[in-house]
Amino acid sequence: MTDLSARLSVGFSWIGHTMMHIVAALYLTVVLALEREWSLPYDDLIRLWTLGALLIGLGAPLAGWLGDRWSESRMMAVFFLITGGGSVATGLAETPAQMTAALAVLGLGASIYHPVGMAWMVKNAVNRGKALGYLGLFGTIGIAVAAVVAGGLTELWGWRSAFLIPGVVCVLFGVALAALIGFGLVQDRRGDLKPQAKPSRGDAMRAFLVLSVTMICAGLMFNGMQVVLPKLFETRLGAMLGGSTLGVGGLVTLVYLLAAVPQLIGGHLADKYPLKRIYAICLILQVPMMACMAVLGGLPLVVAAGAVVMASQVQIPAENLLLARYTPDKHRGLAFGAKFILSFGAGPVAVQMVAGFYERFGEFQALYLTLTALALLAFLAALLLPADRKDEPVAAPVPVPAE
Repeated sequence: MTDLSARLSVGFSWIGHTMMHIVAALYLTVVLALEREWSLPYDDLIRLWTLGALLIGLGAPLAGWLGDRWSESRMMAVFFLITGGGSVATGLAETPAQMTAALAVLGLGASIYHPVGMAWMVKNAVNRGKALGYLGLFGTIGIAVAAVVAGGLTELWGWRSAFLIPGVVCVLFGVALAALIGFGLVQDRRGDLKPQAKPSRGDAMRAFLVLSVTMICAGLMFNGMQVVLPKLFETRLGAMLGGSTLGVGGLVTLVYLLAAVPQLIGGHLADKYPLKRIYAICLILQVPMMACMAVLGGLPLVVAAGAVVMASQVQIPAENLLLARYTPDKHRGLAFGAKFILSFGAGPVAVQMVAGFYERFGEFQALYLTLTALALLAFLAALLLPADRKDEPVAAPVPVPAE
């Protein structure tokens, strides 16, 4: 095992996080153009993403298990290839049925990233909080630019280009990673580069139960925000933005870019301060901001949305380190897979929530009041996590490359 392999592994995990969030979020903005192109209502079109969103969660445990048992690096190459291929197929779709199938392939490919890419990075990183902060930064960049990439390409060359171009880029990253693996420059690692003390069985079970609740709530909150934000801004700020898909996408990008630096701060805090405290504070901060988004418009709405996104992103390094702390390294891919079947498995529920609330009310006040209640529930659950402790130093084993 070489330092180059570890650096390349961490680097591709960061790039993969960006690409996953770009490709997985393209449809949420492109759907605004499809309303006009296909003359179908928003609630019908947004439901086409339900199966893809479901597969992002359902595929995660199997992907994590394969990463643990077979190869994390090879699974990451598969991630790039399938996700990119699904995006290209979506750009070629001619009917809603074809769109649903292509988005399902895209979602299945995207399901690989979080359980495999995050476990891969944690295993190869020394300063995990810092590395997770940068991982979050790259993910935030992906979430942020997805809307402007989708809106910009749609305005320039039509909605199909918004899927075709990112899809091809994603495939090329997969080819590059496969080549590096083939030449032996990227290898799988057995055991953590920086080992940690094992938790007690009781603390591990308690943390698993509590994090199951908080991650379900956080998944509904994150997916609900991501799905609804383009339509929310179009509805409440459409006159200010001139009805432009690019304008809506640009404003969504601005909101998510606000979380870029806080992601790094969250990683730094996770290395220095009690994880439980950071996690609980970030959750409680989202309660009043979600409530504000139910009623605000104009610039205050944008500020409240930015505050919600910032708090939700700062909490992520702490959440992932909590999960890593209470999980054996040989099962970490499966554990991250379980996390993302809970959080991203909430994706199709969030899609149906958004569609249902919009179909019934034509607005999103009730949706944001529901998200407020979920934030409060997650905070109360986080208070039940095991008490923070200082990890005992553990002698690092001699790293041995996987066969």
